[in-house]
Amino acid sequence: MDDSPDRIGPNVDRKRTFLDKCKRLGRAFTTRDGLIGDYDYAFLFKPNLPFMHKVRRAAPFFGLNDSMPVLLALLLGFQHALSMLAGVITPPIIIAGQGGANLGGSDAQYLVSTSLIVCGILSSVQITRFHIYKTPYYVGTGLISVVGTSFAIIPVSTGAFKQMYATGFCPTAADGTQLPCPEGYGALLGTACCCALLEILLSFTSPKYLKKFFPPLITGPTVTLIGVSLIESGFQDWAGGSGGCIARPDTGLFSVCPQLGAPHALPWGSAEFVGLGFSVFITIIICERFGSPIMKSCAVVLGLLTGCIIAGATGYFDRSGIDAAPAVSFIWVKTFPLSVYGPIVLPLLAVYIVLMMEAIGDISATCDVSRLEVEGALFDSRIQGGVLADGFNGLLAGLCTITPMSTFAQNNGVIALTRCANRKAGYAACFFLIIMGIFSKFAAALVAIPSPVLGGMTTFLFSAVAVSGIRIISTVPFTRRNRFILTAALSIGIGATLVPNWFSFVFTYTGDNQAKQGFFNAITLVLETGFAVTAFLAIILNLILEEEIEDEAAEITADVADAADDRDEWKQIRHGSHIPEMDGIERGHQKNPEMGEKSVDDGKTSDEEQMIGSKV
Repeated sequence: MDDSPDRIGPNVDRKRTFLDKCKRLGRAFTTRDGLIGDYDYAFLFKPNLPFMHKVRRAAPFFGLNDSMPVLLALLLGFQHALSMLAGVITPPIIIAGQGGANLGGSDAQYLVSTSLIVCGILSSVQITRFHIYKTPYYVGTGLISVVGTSFAIIPVSTGAFKQMYATGFCPTAADGTQLPCPEGYGALLGTACCCALLEILLSFTSPKYLKKFFPPLITGPTVTLIGVSLIESGFQDWAGGSGGCIARPDTGLFSVCPQLGAPHALPWGSAEFVGLGFSVFITIIICERFGSPIMKSCAVVLGLLTGCIIAGATGYFDRSGIDAAPAVSFIWVKTFPLSVYGPIVLPLLAVYIVLMMEAIGDISATCDVSRLEVEGALFDSRIQGGVLADGFNGLLAGLCTITPMSTFAQNNGVIALTRCANRKAGYAACFFLIIMGIFSKFAAALVAIPSPVLGGMTTFLFSAVAVSGIRIISTVPFTRRNRFILTAALSIGIGATLVPNWFSFVFTYTGDNQAKQGFFNAITLVLETGFAVTAFLAIILNLILEEEIEDEAAEITADVADAADDRDEWKQIRHGSHIPEMDGIERGHQKNPEMGEKSVDDGKTSDEEQMIGSKV
């Protein structure tokens, strides 16, 4: 396990000179070993078809600091970038769309481009790992810990924009049509920047205490409800869109999806829309079953590509936005007025707590698949640096006009599949993300993807978020106390997710006191955001409910209660009783033509006895 560049103690190795680095770079680009090496590239592209011969051979493992060919680093980096692509572009498309700030097509294109660029830049911060001068603290993990736009912000932002339009913070036309609200998006960014300070401050706390105050008992149900709440928007897009057309009005602009005048517009829920989404979903399953290693890690992108090809061939694409998009884009080409929107402070604090615990879990998993230590001072230092970089990236992302970042977990699957944990592949992924973002025609094409195609992909991605939460819950011991906390937290959280307006009519204040009205709006938004109320309730219950004595003892089940009687009965069968089916056994002896005569009672425990003993 080579962790040499990230020593806790002093480095006594000879420092490389600039000439040494130049020579090493020259060898990498001028020799066959440096450019191509002897890697079996066919391994990455060989599909898993039933009639093909399967070779049970593991690919070589490239550790954190191992030397690897340039071509392989670029190829695996491109694979990492593709595995991130769907997750990076989805939040800005949804937040800028009809369910969010209703921004124009050019603004949505800019946000997608900027999201790719910012993710590439900030991922390099996590991968590089900077030491804070004259302190024991770091920024970054030094691993392939890539970051992307967080899904956790979507339910908060959609709920916030509904409230902004209802209270007049965002403009609405005379006929009730919601107009673009760049001020609302700027308020979301400004509030997120302020709330990012919580994660930055918590990063200087020992990981031991962070895990104590925010255990899987809290993060598990919170992440699960984030995924469950997101699936609704994904399914709405799958059926045609999540805007005004979902109500299927008989007349008006949204009588069809996405709207009147759009290419191949149809009523919401039409069979054509559902089939188009299924083409994406089925392609993902086929890639997982029959695909090569590189196809499996990019299955979601390949499913999206398949849906886009079908949609393009059948006339669903509107290319006007692609034609009007500029050739290149970069950060701050468009800006939004930053402000603080009080009602979303508490939900965003819950978001950053979730992001922090997700980062701890993802960094631990990255260390594991990278064959590095998952305990000790260096591991704790990686956790500290990763959480600090996660909060710092959330602050920088807001200043770069993008919603908060989170450490992506899907790249751990790429590391495990390709057996490459080398930082060179991570830097190559950052390079490709930045290139994708700079060429804004690419972002314009992504924004033009029809809603059913996007819905087929996002439904799968959002379900993966919910499954991640279930996996976290599975690590929790199901004692009576823990079951009670999960039940109490999930009861209100699931209810608020299924009936999001359940608390909208509790406060009836109509006065002119804006501070009082904002306070009531904050309470309403928290209680109508399922994962936020679950997180806060679980934190409170985990602190006030003490561990019970019976929780520490093993639970008594029917198998355990009957274990003694079963053991006595088995001894009677072995030593006294004759069973016709057990031919060849007589008084504890078994004859075997090859082994000779062997005593059953030879001091070893039979499988049945081991099974009974394991139940005690």
